[in-house]
Amino acid sequence: MALIGQGFMVVWHDIREADEPEYHRWHTREHMPERLGVPGFLRGRRGVDWSLARHRYLTLYEGKQLEVFCSAAYLQRLNNPTPWTNRLQPAFYNFIRSGCAVVSTTGRGVGGAMITIRLSFHGASEAKLVVDSAAITEQIMALDGVSSVDIGSARPEITSAKTRETELRGTTSDGLFDAVLLVDGIGRRELEAAKPGVLDILQALGWSPKTDDVAVYDMAYMLEPA
Repeated sequence: MALIGQGFMVVWHDIREADEPEYHRWHTREHMPERLGVPGFLRGRRGVDWSLARHRYLTLYEGKQLEVFCSAAYLQRLNNPTPWTNRLQPAFYNFIRSGCAVVSTTGRGVGGAMITIRLSFHGASEAKLVVDSAAITEQIMALDGVSSVDIGSARPEITSAKTRETELRGTTSDGLFDAVLLVDGIGRRELEAAKPGVLDILQALGWSPKTDDVAVYDMAYMLEPA
């Protein structure tokens, strides 16, 4: 099993160029440790793709249950940001996120890179995603370099609460996608080689993600609770 827990929250965003060095310090030294201190947060991961002009950064939090991401303890943190968070939040833009219920998860370990693919139903349904998940997973796991495959169904209502942090950050977009496919691999080179095959598998099953909804992220940092 790659994902741990029954729910996760996935975030894509950009940071003003001048603030990127401070963002990395803040996210590593304060922000992610703070999040992993919330009961039910099981693991946090940050990824980056320096080649992207949009949605350069990825953050993934895994939770014991999906409801962790709207819990009183988590909302308390969101409504009481630290001074460092207060200073840095306005540097965020192109912010997309959603809580997600785990549809399926297969594999072992954590890879060195991850493909993320946002999916829209476009007349299909979550039921089709559930039916297709076994074939998607089995076929993608057969590709060289892939270490795990995870599928989540978006639950934007879980993460859409208005908080002090969202006010500081400006535009936060919840509900822009219906599902997400996460493909872990041993490195960027391997996943870039596997990506056409992943897209062919999805296409054959009737899923056609937009180009802007597909990216490969190098895993920059991972943290679990102390």
